[in-house]
Amino acid sequence: MPPLLDSRKLHAFTTLARVGGFTPAARELHLTRSAVSHAIRSLEEDLGHRLLDRAGRRPVTLTEPGRRLLERARVILEEMKLARTTLAAEQG
Repeated sequence: MPPLLDSRKLHAFTTLARVGGFTPAARELHLTRSAVSHAIRSLEEDLGHRLLDRAGRRPVTLTEPGRRLLERARVILEEMKLARTTLAAEQG
């Protein structure tokens, strides 16, 4: 069975897709640019697909697999957030 997707990598991916660059994504995530780059590269290896077109200093663009993943990743991360919120509300 293939490994499960890592939520940290998905979060880095969705942030990068939203802000359009590694440096702004790193800033927002409080990580180094290298850490964001590594997370994306690792996610691409996990999935066996190139998710981004990297073109120097221009904003990154998503490949077709990247666009499909972005749709699912947003849902997955929202569900994870909802699960945490629901459990926290039940404790309170």
